[in-house]
Amino acid sequence: MTIAEAKLIKIREQVQEHLSLSARSTMTPHRRMELERLIRTQLIRENAVIVAHYYTAPEVQALAEATGGCVSDSLEMARFGRDHPADTLIVAGVKFMGETAKILTPDKRVLMPDLEATCSLDLGCPADEFAAFCDAHPDREVVVYANTSAAVKARADWVVTSSIALDVAEHLAAQDRKIIWAPDRHLGDYVRRSTGADILMWDGACIVHEEFKARGVADLKQVHPEAAVLVHPESPASVIALADRVGSTTQIINAAREMPNDTFIVATDQGIFFKLQQAAPNKQFLIAPTAGEGATCRSCANCPWMAMNDLEGLARVFDERDNEIRIDPGLGQAAMRPLERMLVFAQELNTGVLGRA
Repeated sequence: MTIAEAKLIKIREQVQEHLSLSARSTMTPHRRMELERLIRTQLIRENAVIVAHYYTAPEVQALAEATGGCVSDSLEMARFGRDHPADTLIVAGVKFMGETAKILTPDKRVLMPDLEATCSLDLGCPADEFAAFCDAHPDREVVVYANTSAAVKARADWVVTSSIALDVAEHLAAQDRKIIWAPDRHLGDYVRRSTGADILMWDGACIVHEEFKARGVADLKQVHPEAAVLVHPESPASVIALADRVGSTTQIINAAREMPNDTFIVATDQGIFFKLQQAAPNKQFLIAPTAGEGATCRSCANCPWMAMNDLEGLARVFDERDNEIRIDPGLGQAAMRPLERMLVFAQELNTGVLGRA
């Protein structure tokens, strides 16, 4: 058993203690309306805004949009929270997203429905172990995925999201810079194969994307030969090899909107289906299979920590005493540098200051 496999087994054991989408209780329409009215009132009273990820529940995404908030990938969440004039950001996602919001806007109050909502990539990359790993390879540029703690970001030269991972790696490779990549080995392998960059990888993985099966995708493709396969790069290489388009959550949504196919097989968290159906309402979306030997469901593509964000939690967010993100100012300043570098780099890409390879 590899170190990565042992880490994943431990993380999966921890996951069993948390919510899963299949275990969520059914909410009556009356209760939903009651909670939404309460949350709207609180947002106005507190000058607050909801910043939600694509993987959260549909009702959370719908409310965020309806109240002037943001539903997006982690890069746009960071930008939106930084630029929005609200005094309080309510981050519906996982803890590293709340930490990122606090780092970029230290003077704002950042709340989350549940601080226990974490990420297997974050858990699998402890700051002290990662720092020792970096110290052992001082000649390499340290590039960390957004799915990491503030302490890990503080040790990095660059922070990336999946939407700009290839661009950053190409930029560094063009300067003959060698890279340490953490924590997702599947994303790192995809970036290395796509760019030719010299990458030394930390051994981590996402418990959702890790489970997609190439055999299952191929079998589903036989049933729906007209379907295009959309894959998030945190997935195993064998699944990526079957993709018609590989990309971040936003890039997957854009692909579904732009491609001529009427049917898509999607290898990422099922929470994205809310936005996919908005973007392409006349198209059919099928979740990529994760089922293997002994599996209890055909596809288990749901992050249990994202599922901890619900209307009940949002309604209590101002009443809880232990759900505010707090970061040591010194640590926050150190983590700010690679985060700001990411945002500036992304802006330069969008405006054409940097060329795209």
